[in-house]
Amino acid sequence: MNKKLFFLLVVLMSLSLIGIIFVQGYWIKSTVDDREEQFSYNAKQVLLNVADEIQNQELESYWFRFDSIDQSNSSLNGITLTEYFSSGRDNIKNEFQFQAEAILEEDYKISSGFLSSGEDSILFTKLINKRVTNIVKNSLENKSLTAEEQIERMVRMKDVEKESLRRLIADVTSKLPVHTRVSKETIKKLIQAELEKRDIKTGFEYAVFSNSIATNLHSEDFSLDHAATYGVPLFVDGNGKSNYRLLVNFVGKKEVVLSSVIIMASLSIIFTLIIVIAYSSALSQLIKQRQISQIKTDFINNMTHEFKTPIATINLALDSIKNPKIINDREKVSRYLKMIRDENKRMHAQVENVLRISKLEKNELDLKKERLQLHDLIEDAVTHVELIVEDRGGYIQTHFAALKSSILANEDHFTNVIVNILDNAVKYSPDEPKIDIYTENVKDKIILKIRDQGAGMSKIVQKRIFEKFYREHTGNIHNVKGHGLGLAYARQIIEDHHGDIYVDSEKGKGSTFIIKLPLIS
Repeated sequence: MNKKLFFLLVVLMSLSLIGIIFVQGYWIKSTVDDREEQFSYNAKQVLLNVADEIQNQELESYWFRFDSIDQSNSSLNGITLTEYFSSGRDNIKNEFQFQAEAILEEDYKISSGFLSSGEDSILFTKLINKRVTNIVKNSLENKSLTAEEQIERMVRMKDVEKESLRRLIADVTSKLPVHTRVSKETIKKLIQAELEKRDIKTGFEYAVFSNSIATNLHSEDFSLDHAATYGVPLFVDGNGKSNYRLLVNFVGKKEVVLSSVIIMASLSIIFTLIIVIAYSSALSQLIKQRQISQIKTDFINNMTHEFKTPIATINLALDSIKNPKIINDREKVSRYLKMIRDENKRMHAQVENVLRISKLEKNELDLKKERLQLHDLIEDAVTHVELIVEDRGGYIQTHFAALKSSILANEDHFTNVIVNILDNAVKYSPDEPKIDIYTENVKDKIILKIRDQGAGMSKIVQKRIFEKFYREHTGNIHNVKGHGLGLAYARQIIEDHHGDIYVDSEKGKGSTFIIKLPLIS
């Protein structure tokens, strides 16, 4: 895939994913905001209804108390209907008047402690009887009503005139302490009832404040600084003013708001995470495929170069042998035949490396292990490369500090591992190869270190040096032979021997390959 096209696809997919996440986040936030707004509306309605109910209960309480104290002025029970409706028109005052028990009602004063003063009681009684007078006036104008129906209309007067009575009672009760007008239990029960009516499941704390000063009407854990605090005026007078406010903390607001969206939000988050994980995995696979494609390209290029030389050498040797001047020269024929055999072995070795890796990955490689001395394996491996090292003017030195070197290993494959590492040390030494081999015992393990003074490698290369087919990318320069198989093969064999291998290297200062293997007693 073209590099620019690949980059464009990654950018577009990333922007799309970010857009999806943004839209999901915006939707969740908008939903939560809507739920909070709805909760606030419901909370206000709850408090308004509670405040109205408290005021209505106070009105009804005063009404029934007045009704029970003064039967002659407020209640019609037990009064003769004929006498009660024996009324006439006062032309001077321009109003109708009624008589009860043949006595004209003139004194309305209540001799009780119901209101704060006698004057208040007189005003209250006059207001009631004024309304009764008006009803009687209407009844006289409508002769079709019976006495019983007229009385029923007077009893219903309580609902019709409730607002007027409320104003009068508010003027009187405003002088009383708030705790005598309503109790904690009443406030709590009314709030609970309203919450249940609206199906709002939340705890609450409440308090009544007078001109921003706390009263003794409050629950134990009320906090004025709580985030979910709502308030409404309490005991509003006829002018719409009030000295009291009912404040409520809805302590479960967050749970109520989130409970309505938590399922959809959770599903949205889960699906978004799945998309993110799938996208990340797909992107990772794309990058790996690009890397594998690059590695395969490098492998084919290197394989072509490495096979090209031996094939060319073999062809030249065969052409030389065919030459009549050389075919009779046994020495030259023998030399050319040796070249053909060596080049053939070289190509065969590369093919074997590929097959070994394939068998290792399929667990088809039969590794028969036996008790061996690691020092002996090292000495044997050194003999395979020491002539090449000497020919280039370098050296291989061993420093065996380990007192115990018995391991359980396959002789052929483990020798190949050490040979591959030594071969890399020789190939990647620009000057004469200088190789030192160390061993030491650490607890129940033996540690083998193979150190060279070659070209070294970067940190990025060190992380991938043991991957199959991986080689440091050098473009079309093939100054170092190989297919990136030797170290991958070495790691597979060492891991099968329950060991570890890693590298410590610095660019331009050489590399040290470290192998840890378990000892056997």
